[in-house]
Amino acid sequence: MSIRVLLADDNEITRRGLLWIIDAGDDMEVCGQAVDGEEAVVRTEETGPDVVLLDIRMPGADGLVALPRLLALPKPPKVLMLTTFHDDEQVRTALRAGASGFLLKDTPPEELLRAIRDVHGGRSALGPPVARRLVDGLARGVPALGPEEQGRLESLTGRERDVLRLLSRGLTNSGIAAELGTTEGTVKGYVSAVLAKLGAESRVQAARVAFRAGLDAD
Repeated sequence: MSIRVLLADDNEITRRGLLWIIDAGDDMEVCGQAVDGEEAVVRTEETGPDVVLLDIRMPGADGLVALPRLLALPKPPKVLMLTTFHDDEQVRTALRAGASGFLLKDTPPEELLRAIRDVHGGRSALGPPVARRLVDGLARGVPALGPEEQGRLESLTGRERDVLRLLSRGLTNSGIAAELGTTEGTVKGYVSAVLAKLGAESRVQAARVAFRAGLDAD
């Protein structure tokens, strides 16, 4: 069954571009479009999308206003926020409110399609530039690892540490696979192992550990 996607962006050219990209994915389809946050909520109620691509800045009701309303619907969609700006506070606000991911609008088509699949599957999706800046912000003023956290970090194998180091730089699974000369499926296994060993619930939490340990600078 195709992943049903709703596009919410006030720029018609952007919507057309997104429509073209999603149409190229054989496992997803665009089920509706909206030009502002208010219409996004109405169209979501009407069409029941699995994923909403929601522009964070729109006239009237913007993405941050629409996000909690979308997630409060009886059958809430996964919401992937889109922006042209590197606004760290908006990223944190959206993630705290329940957004499943955050991407820049110039994200390459394959990464956008992968992000839609990820959030539909219950995973988070942060584009590399967004992830890097978010981790940097979270790590400011945070103390070094405690004994328990250090022990968890030391439990990682050499290859798992390599994966964590690249993950902390905001690389996607495919990017990590290219760096390590392995397959994306193998990297997914390593990422799962890293999260489990560190007791991290997300890639951002794991990246934060790497940052505090100085692993990202290796």
